[in-house]
Amino acid sequence: MCVENTPPPSGRLTRRGVLAGAAALAGTSAVLAGTAPSASASSGPRHGEAPGRGGDLVVEGGRLLDPATGEVTEDAVVVIAGGVVRAAGSRGRVGRVPGGVPVLRAHGQWILPGLVDAHIHLNTAAEARDAVLKGATSARSGSTNFYQDIAVRELARQAPEQAPRLRAAGVFVTPDLGDTILADPDLAPLARLRDGVRSAEALRRVVEVNLARGADTIKTRVNERAGLPEQDPLVQVYDHEQLSTIVAAARRRGKGVLCHSYSEKGCHDAVTAGIRSLEHGAFVGERTLHEMRRRGTYFTPTLTAIAGLAESSDPVLAERGRTYLPVLKRAVLAAHERGVPLAAGTDSSGGAVDPIGREVELMHAAGLSALDAIRTATTGAAKLLGLDGTAGRLARGFAGDVLVVDGDPLADLGVLSHPARVVRAGFAVPAA
Repeated sequence: MCVENTPPPSGRLTRRGVLAGAAALAGTSAVLAGTAPSASASSGPRHGEAPGRGGDLVVEGGRLLDPATGEVTEDAVVVIAGGVVRAAGSRGRVGRVPGGVPVLRAHGQWILPGLVDAHIHLNTAAEARDAVLKGATSARSGSTNFYQDIAVRELARQAPEQAPRLRAAGVFVTPDLGDTILADPDLAPLARLRDGVRSAEALRRVVEVNLARGADTIKTRVNERAGLPEQDPLVQVYDHEQLSTIVAAARRRGKGVLCHSYSEKGCHDAVTAGIRSLEHGAFVGERTLHEMRRRGTYFTPTLTAIAGLAESSDPVLAERGRTYLPVLKRAVLAAHERGVPLAAGTDSSGGAVDPIGREVELMHAAGLSALDAIRTATTGAAKLLGLDGTAGRLARGFAGDVLVVDGDPLADLGVLSHPARVVRAGFAVPAA
């Protein structure tokens, strides 16, 4: 059985209703209702993040680390105006700072750009705020069930201190949509499919509905899930042709695809189908890494999630985690040595938000230098998200997202998991 090949309705006509429904589910309606619009909100987007205006702040003292160059600047000053860095460098180089602006003093501490979590599931306003407090000032959604991520993205634009700058993925393109079939009326025809979302028409339908709702990227899978004991992560659910159909449908609207993968064949099929980033990828092999390097395909290993399996109370999941984690660490190091671009992602979900700093630690444990590990959550992940002119550095014109930590991250990456202060778009985020 195939889905009738009718075009989805215009996103312009339906997006407001979907945003309202998703906002209610995500708990963002009350937050947005209490956010007064800025007087300068009509000035238009800045770095793709508007309509709200960012804050004004000076961060002074401390050592400033630039992940792009590895340079460390003593007694640094970062001047943020309207949520954007206007100057960053040594006190002597920056010169006189504007008067009447709040000052965050960081003497004896280290200053870094806010981190990027390239794979996270944010379903509520509380989770979004927790991600920011734990250092993720930018993120990419790994999908949600009912378009909550699109509502969280809007929350981040209206009240940036409440949520990370977000690239939304909408709903998962997966054979069995389950209750996600209720996420949008235009998915309802898929409910009658005996074999689930597998035909070219059905695959295109889910992609098109996502894009009509304003998704920034598309999430799909090639293997079953590792986090469910009844599933086998090495079993393949989509073949190369099906994955190519998903990629082609996304590319028609200029969007990329991130793909949940584990087996070597699944990874290879996904990469050669043209995905933008490989997620998890524990058993990715040499030939696939070669293709990834050639194509510029990113690897988001989500080491945090696999390490979490090893701590599960379920014996199947615990054994799976213990088995997969060392294999995945070797894959990460092999990818890095071959020049495959890496991005840090926690795969946080289910109401618990892991600090992105933990993923950086695990990247280092896999064999990356401390600086290269930091780059996976700054310049590397920012480029994957299309934010390489916005996030990942504290330089003129970049977003005013700052982490202040109580130690040298090049000597102890653990400090990234417990930031002393977080600044989002020029707003110092108060601790919970």
